Amino acid sequence: MTESTNPSVAYFDNTFEEALALARETRNYVVYQDAVEAAKLDPAERLVASCESMRVTARLGQIIAWLLVQKAVHAGELSRDAAAGEPYRLAGRKVCAVNELIADEKIPLRLAELLERSHSLYTRIERLDAMLGDPVLH
Repeated sequence: MTESTNPSVAYFDNTFEEALALARETRNYVVYQDAVEAAKLDPAERLVASCESMRVTARLGQIIAWLLVQKAVHAGELSRDAAAGEPYRLAGRKVCAVNELIADEKIPLRLAELLERSHSLYTRIERLDAMLGDPVLH
């Protein structure tokens, strides 16, 4: 089976493109909308929104790093056993897996959407990462 017809490679490629697209959307939000929307919030809400923006960024960084490792495995640049080692596993669960606001404050709707989508993607990658640690599947 060639790489182009290998469903697992296609899945990772599609997921990688999804993560990159979400990272671009997040960047555009932070650069173009964040300041405008933050100006409408009180100081406590601005602080929460800022922290949640960093959570989205952290999630996406962890997701993209993990997917790059998987691309290296599929390209033969890294062994599957090495990729299952701790340095290459999905990290940041203490911050990234949380799906509740750090305070009961309102945040901009667009930021809430980015938080939800990034959490959904992080959760999918978390399940895939758990499979790497499963000796039956590994």
